[in-house]
Amino acid sequence: MIRPSYPLRTARLDLRPFTADDFAGLHAIHSDPDVVRYLHWHPLDEASTEVALARRTRRTTLIDAGDSLSLAVVERETGALAGDATFFWRSEQSRQGEIGYVFNPAFHGRGYATETAEELVRFGFEELGLHRVTGRLDGRNTASARVLERLGMRREAHLRQNELVKGEWADEVVYGLLADEWRARSDRT
Repeated sequence: MIRPSYPLRTARLDLRPFTADDFAGLHAIHSDPDVVRYLHWHPLDEASTEVALARRTRRTTLIDAGDSLSLAVVERETGALAGDATFFWRSEQSRQGEIGYVFNPAFHGRGYATETAEELVRFGFEELGLHRVTGRLDGRNTASARVLERLGMRREAHLRQNELVKGEWADEVVYGLLADEWRARSDRT
């Protein structure tokens, strides 16, 4: 069983488990059509946000491969919920994980997605001892691709019309980073 020592901290952000108090912030994120544009679901109404929040509050510990952590990304200075991040433990045997994130547009342009993604990758390599961490995205989501590239992730696959997203076929792009690449990058900084 792996339970992070919460909060995971970056220079400006705390990544912590969701609580019932995060409802308004989570709803602001997941009800925004621009935020969910490249995701599999449509903007959430309040009832659906309540269900999503309840699910996220339970995802605080990794017990088996296939589990995930749901993390509220909180701007430390203001205490505001800026984003929703996820760490997926994909394989114990192959030591693989995956990261994901979405942010309230009010917090775009501040580097928070990169800061969050970097902490998730660090957690995977340094605390879980993973061999490989990936990020998957809709091929049209160039902003998210830039975040992963800033972390040193390389584009490993471009799967054409791989997913049906809101009634249209979308490309899926997979980025990846190996533990030794992470260590080499960390040694340079």
